[in-house]
Amino acid sequence: MPLVTVQGLEKSFQQTKIIKGITFQLEKGRGIALIGPNGAGKTTTLRMLSGLFAPTSGKIVFDGSREGEDIRKFIGYLPPHPVFHDWMTGREFLEHVGKLAGLSGGQSKSRTAALLELVGIGEAQNRRIGKYSGGMKQRLGIAQAIIHRPKLVTLDEPVSALDPLGRREVLDLIDLLKKEATVLFSTHFLNDAEEVCDDILFLHNGMIVEKGTMDQLREKYKHSKIDLVFHKNASFYIDDLPCQDAIENVVAEGNSASIFAKDVELVKHVILQEAARKNWPLIRFQLSTMNLEDVFMKVVQK
Repeated sequence: MPLVTVQGLEKSFQQTKIIKGITFQLEKGRGIALIGPNGAGKTTTLRMLSGLFAPTSGKIVFDGSREGEDIRKFIGYLPPHPVFHDWMTGREFLEHVGKLAGLSGGQSKSRTAALLELVGIGEAQNRRIGKYSGGMKQRLGIAQAIIHRPKLVTLDEPVSALDPLGRREVLDLIDLLKKEATVLFSTHFLNDAEEVCDDILFLHNGMIVEKGTMDQLREKYKHSKIDLVFHKNASFYIDDLPCQDAIENVVAEGNSASIFAKDVELVKHVILQEAARKNWPLIRFQLSTMNLEDVFMKVVQK
């Protein structure tokens, strides 16, 4: 059952349309990755979903909410660069945020204690935030985003500024958060999204160009890529294949090439026939399941 239904959402700034009529649903208890290059409109979309930007047109409907109701109480939001008072301790900061969110003093203290343990910084609760690592600050930021028990948690590029260890910590936490809420996070790290998300929204030039569960996308694109490796430069052999109408795209780099095919059986047959007839120095031929990066590159070039 959908927690959030987005219908025809648009956003313009100074007569420039940034988001162009996007429609999708966010299911309860899922982790959803909003994927797109810089400038695709990810931050604008998250800010509209979080109640920080008013849409130019379109609707955002939360399950159980009334028309015109303030939806911000349902949402926890982590900006790409959260700001803290470095002189406060982690515990003091969360208790302060809890009171701002409408919790009583006692509720804020108990919720803070539970969240500090949940995000893995309980031992550092009395340390000043200025002494926290980048990963610890992100985890503290996630804790403040969920202190009021929101139904939807939106995280804007939560791992983009972190080192590998910090990224690992935050990704594990995102996976854990799905037990408490629906989690929507934006990223351009496709491997991270593939690891922890259940559903994908591909955003490009302000439009949703593909969406679905990971299983649906793997099934849809599972046999449309052929990987080749030659002893010599790959472009010399594949630039003039006699089946161009059956090929969507070719990515060649050095001795390797990936061919994205509309008709994989035809392209496979032609490649093997040409390799035998012209004695190509082909050392690897492989039908591959497309990964998330392959899928994204394919859909943005449609």
